[in-house]
Amino acid sequence: MYCSALGEQWHDARVEPAIGHLDSASAGRSSNGVIQTLHQHLIREAEIGAYVAADERAADLEEGRRALGALIGHGPEEISFRDSARAALRGVLNGMKLPLSATVWVATNEFGPNLDEFERRGFAVRPMPTIDVYGRVDVDSLENMLQFEQPDFIHVCHIGSASGVVQPVAEIVQVAHNAGVPVLVDMAQSVGHVPTVTGADVVYGTSRKWLTGPRGVGFVAVRADSLVPVSVESSESFIAGQLALSTAVAEFSAIDQQLVYQELAGVGRMTRERLHGIGSWEVMEPVDEPSALVTLAPPPGWQPADVLAARDRLRDLGLLVTAADSWRAPLAGEQSLLRVSPHLDVRREQIDQLATAIRTMGY
Repeated sequence: MYCSALGEQWHDARVEPAIGHLDSASAGRSSNGVIQTLHQHLIREAEIGAYVAADERAADLEEGRRALGALIGHGPEEISFRDSARAALRGVLNGMKLPLSATVWVATNEFGPNLDEFERRGFAVRPMPTIDVYGRVDVDSLENMLQFEQPDFIHVCHIGSASGVVQPVAEIVQVAHNAGVPVLVDMAQSVGHVPTVTGADVVYGTSRKWLTGPRGVGFVAVRADSLVPVSVESSESFIAGQLALSTAVAEFSAIDQQLVYQELAGVGRMTRERLHGIGSWEVMEPVDEPSALVTLAPPPGWQPADVLAARDRLRDLGLLVTAADSWRAPLAGEQSLLRVSPHLDVRREQIDQLATAIRTMGY
């Protein structure tokens, strides 16, 4: 049984999965419409040439930019495309005018590969203060800090790769801008998942996760009035992928967006309530965290290899999840976690099956 009528609608728009797909945080399941758009444009490129085919769809590409821009709070002229979120970040960092020893403040859920990009450029990285054990940024403390010291920019993962906690990005942006500090936001795990209009100077993300667009398409948007003057336009674009992303955004926008966010939050709550304490596994987010990304800490004494083995065992049982190793969020600790990220079409019995499976792994 699906969790809702919207879940059934979401499911019916896609091929029947061959596995219990609980891994949207890695890559969501594209709809039949997205796949068809991708396929048809590749055929058209073969028929009349890639550049002519792109010109033929210019109006559709522009409409796709407008729809994506509305979703993230940016104009179509502010959006550029790359092949991934990380490539988008690299483009931004390469284009920013920064001092030789730039300073960046981050949240403790910062994605490890992003930290690698900062380190590679010699940036000094400082974690922002947290208000709770979940790593949520303490905006009041941040505001006080900014009265005495300002970094060159703040970078925030809206939702991290190894935690379902939603950072208060809009509030961070407000206090940072009051201090004249620009904010960059990694929306790889949040676009299509939670509200993403934040007022940030730069936002970037990927097509393939909660929006369930194709792989190979990342986006970056830089506000025209940004505190960060930067150009990130790529000279080469995956036009078929952009069109398929446009289809994914159009399908998403055709549904009440707030309803999608509410239902995904409900999926997350249902998953956390069902899994917490099963077999000595511990859910690492508040039960009512408004996201569908759920992480589980293993029983005491488990090693990273044990979590990997649990993931593999679950896959053998027909359930797709991720082993979130510590490299995904090194500032948050060294523990490996099991990451569960169901979408709207999750069935309750799939979560029951997962609970039964990890119960037997807990002893």
